[in-house]
Amino acid sequence: MKKILLIILLLMPIKVLALSVPSNNAILMDKDTGRVIYSKNIHDKHLIASTTKIMTAIIAIESGKLEDKVKINEKVLKSYGSGIYISVGEKISLRNLVYGLLLRSGNDAAIAIEEYLGGHEKFIYLMNKKAKEIGMKNTVFYNSSGLDEEKGNLSTTYDMALLMKYAMNNYEFANISSTKKIKIKTNYKTYIWTNKNKLLFKYKYANSGKTGYTKKAKRTLVTSASKNDVNLIVVTFNDPDDFDTHKRLYEYAFNNYKKYLIINRKSKIANKKYKNKLYIKNNYYYLLKDNEKELISKKAYLYKSIKKDNKVGYIEVKFKNKIVHKEYIYVKVK
Repeated sequence: MKKILLIILLLMPIKVLALSVPSNNAILMDKDTGRVIYSKNIHDKHLIASTTKIMTAIIAIESGKLEDKVKINEKVLKSYGSGIYISVGEKISLRNLVYGLLLRSGNDAAIAIEEYLGGHEKFIYLMNKKAKEIGMKNTVFYNSSGLDEEKGNLSTTYDMALLMKYAMNNYEFANISSTKKIKIKTNYKTYIWTNKNKLLFKYKYANSGKTGYTKKAKRTLVTSASKNDVNLIVVTFNDPDDFDTHKRLYEYAFNNYKKYLIINRKSKIANKKYKNKLYIKNNYYYLLKDNEKELISKKAYLYKSIKKDNKVGYIEVKFKNKIVHKEYIYVKVK
């Protein structure tokens, strides 16, 4: 009887429990395509605390002035909360201020950066302008640090994932934010900074991120991780166990999804008009579960005439009948 019962149990379909997290707001995104794998209230606006500094770092990096020496002025004395405790009159490179910003969440580093790059008003303008460029439709920045006693920066987990997606395509940001420990020398002091992002030390696939906390925002966390050429981003708001949540979400994706080649640039595109002269420049991959492969479709469309840069059409890729990518088709010309 026991053997029969055991056989019946083994033959019964196993019900897979739905993935759940304690965060009020959470997102798991594929960095390469922007596909949202897991979502929970991803468009709710929320105070983002020091994860703000991802944008602050990007504005600093894209200024092209990382090697400039910055002389610290009295404005840093307004700083409170987390800091690198830099002194008035101290000289430090903009690059090293970004290290202090991302590794130690230095509010004084944020003030020094915005002061050097044109002052508060101009810097906040640049932050909001960049947010619009990236597609962060539900985000507004009021300061470069994330402090929220007066007016706090607001965003969503979706928007912050878009920001991290953008930032991780910048070599300088990826390199600085992945640094676990660094020694910095200025004309006044020697600093040794250890990254506050504990996931870099607790999870071998983690490669970047930024922590945040204020009494109003609670814990906020943005991280990224990579394994076997699968690159992911997780954002959580108000999660007391956020590092463990991020690790669990990454493991879920790494265990259940993999990249599939959807468009092969070596494939020939047959057409009587252009004969063997058509080609595409890039491969295109999409992150899928094994049972989702049949939900991908693709179709080629050709223009009536050759467009700019010798474009003659495009391949449209759909997932669940939703367009997820367009890859241009080109024609070889003599």
